[in-house]
Amino acid sequence: MHYTLAPRTFLFSHYFYTGLRIATGIVGLAYLTYFIAGLPSAMAVAIGALCTSLMDLPSPLRHKFNEMLAGVLFCSLVALVVGLCSPVPWLLRSVIVLVSFLASMMVVYGRKAMPLQFVALFVMMLSSEEAATPLQALHQGALFFLGGAGYMAYAMVVVWILQRRLKQQVLAEALYELAAYTSTKAGCYDMAQPLSAQMEKLVRQQSTLAERQQASRDLILRGRPAKDEEVLVQVHYAMFDLYELVLATHTDYVLLRQHFAGASVLPLLGDLIGKAARDIESVAYAMTRGRPSQRTVDYDAELRTLAATLRALPPGEGEAAEAQAVLRATSNKIRETIAMIARLHAAGQAPQGALPMLAGADLTPFLTQQRYSLGILLANLRWTSPTFRYALRVAMAISVGLVSSEWLPWQTHGYWIALTIAVVLKPSFSITRQRRADRLVGTLIGCLLTAVILRFVHAPAILFGFLFVATAAGPTFLYVKYRYTAIAASMQALLLIGLTVPHGAGAIGERLLDTLLGTLIATFFSYVLPSWEYQDLPRLVDEVLEANRKYVDDGAALLLGAVADDFHYRVSRKRFMDSLATLSGALGRMLDEPADKRRAPRELNRFTVQNYLLVAHMAALRLLLRRYAENMPRAEVEAMLRNGFAAVRASLGAAPQAVDSALDKAARQDPAWPGWGPLRRRLRMLRQDAAQVALASAAIGQALGRPAGTQAAKDDASLLGR
Repeated sequence: MHYTLAPRTFLFSHYFYTGLRIATGIVGLAYLTYFIAGLPSAMAVAIGALCTSLMDLPSPLRHKFNEMLAGVLFCSLVALVVGLCSPVPWLLRSVIVLVSFLASMMVVYGRKAMPLQFVALFVMMLSSEEAATPLQALHQGALFFLGGAGYMAYAMVVVWILQRRLKQQVLAEALYELAAYTSTKAGCYDMAQPLSAQMEKLVRQQSTLAERQQASRDLILRGRPAKDEEVLVQVHYAMFDLYELVLATHTDYVLLRQHFAGASVLPLLGDLIGKAARDIESVAYAMTRGRPSQRTVDYDAELRTLAATLRALPPGEGEAAEAQAVLRATSNKIRETIAMIARLHAAGQAPQGALPMLAGADLTPFLTQQRYSLGILLANLRWTSPTFRYALRVAMAISVGLVSSEWLPWQTHGYWIALTIAVVLKPSFSITRQRRADRLVGTLIGCLLTAVILRFVHAPAILFGFLFVATAAGPTFLYVKYRYTAIAASMQALLLIGLTVPHGAGAIGERLLDTLLGTLIATFFSYVLPSWEYQDLPRLVDEVLEANRKYVDDGAALLLGAVADDFHYRVSRKRFMDSLATLSGALGRMLDEPADKRRAPRELNRFTVQNYLLVAHMAALRLLLRRYAENMPRAEVEAMLRNGFAAVRASLGAAPQAVDSALDKAARQDPAWPGWGPLRRRLRMLRQDAAQVALASAAIGQALGRPAGTQAAKDDASLLGR
């Protein structure tokens, strides 16, 4: 269950705060206008505020201002132009097609531009519902602008006052996802769970975690933190140190499962890691409440049992001895994880000395940048662009929806059909499919609830109260459980009609029928000019491989002491994880597409998992060298690391034997250093997983039909070589 859906944490999440803020702003502005200028003006102002509120996302203040200002100006212009064209049917239809196309092209700017596309379509539909004189169009456009600008001013002030609270909540969400990620790792020790399925689940959770961590970076690392925000910076950096430790821990599942299946030690390890996940969750829980976190989880009994189990292990030889060594190493890593969680608790209690930032470091590579240049839009005005084809698809679907509404036997609001199309029809077939189901079920439930409310409640003040709840619920669940948002949106629209047209009960049945028709049209057009996920897979695979190379190079430079700090290593790791998350997301969406549009799902699963393991091995190497730093024969270890990374870059040709020979020679020269065995095992696993990445990449190339001899194929064959 998403943490926002749990009653214990719902009221303290930034999703609930956002919904409450939006509802207060919209209903407050509507109520104020109602007392000053009457109900019709109040509804127009409320529509302007509602549209602007959809751009009210958790963002840095400057980004929020730019996003909301763009929404106010663009949507006010759409309302004015459509209103002026409304008396001329052919001109109105032409403008609707043009606005639908241009608004849908906005998604080229990424996820944050998608609300702007929807609100533009929303405003267009409402403005085209009734013919207006030029004076009426100017009046309605002015009211819309006042509502949008008023909400924008209100939201900017509230967020500025509560920006520390927002940072706490976004950081807490990243901690909740880290706890979920750690809990997923605990499942890898459950013999009842297939390891391959658990690893795939781990990679998917890693993608979600990366997204939440990026949101935390954008808010906490941008600009100079205020004095009362230094604790948040400390916790943020402690979270990433803990993340790297968890990432590096538990990569030897196969060996442990082979040799300790049926023994009590694997459930014991799973219990310890599960407790660690709950401990991390307690830090997030305290963060959402603005309190210092205190450790409440007790590991002592499990740690004593684990220590006794390790002491009782009989002497082993060969692979059995290696499995015992891995078990002891895993025990050490778990203890380090527990100690790191204690540091996370301490970081949340008070500022501790200097902030953990590199002096003068440019944090830009870690932050999301706004790029809304006209050149990006123009570059995608081509037939091969998925965004261009999506924009054509939306324009055609909405045109069909509006034309069909004129032929319906019941008195309909044509914009309901068009809005259903705008909500359901998304750039991705899989998201369209999910929205279709959520929209239908949500509308049905919302209509039934509203029918009950309008049957028994007639006082406007009480109806405004229900409207407030529906307005708050919509944005609260928009990115968590869209079905709940669909319920709230239906109630919101029908309650507005109930307030303005007291005897408009027939609108409930009409909305159901219009939603069904809009869904059918959207479903049909999801197959028109499609852009299937497999068409983009070659580019995404190549991006992962390129990020992989860069990460290995920067990791090698760090471990070999060629750089003074880990700044470039962290940047490369972030970019590698981002590219892997993008590929994993595309794979998940592809699996929701028709069966004949799926390509190499097993190979892609294998590719993402092996790349993930490669990152884990690199992080584990860092921890290994720290753990065995005492009396380390630096020159010999560095020579052996160079050979190991050369083996990876050379795609394992004859290099592995050379690495093993170099390691054996170094171990004979300095046999007292205890790190030789763990280092040998870690480098061997790194090479093996690099080889698996190469094999999976080549298999993907064959499945996707890449011709041999292309640059992509050569890259696949050499994997990490340059």
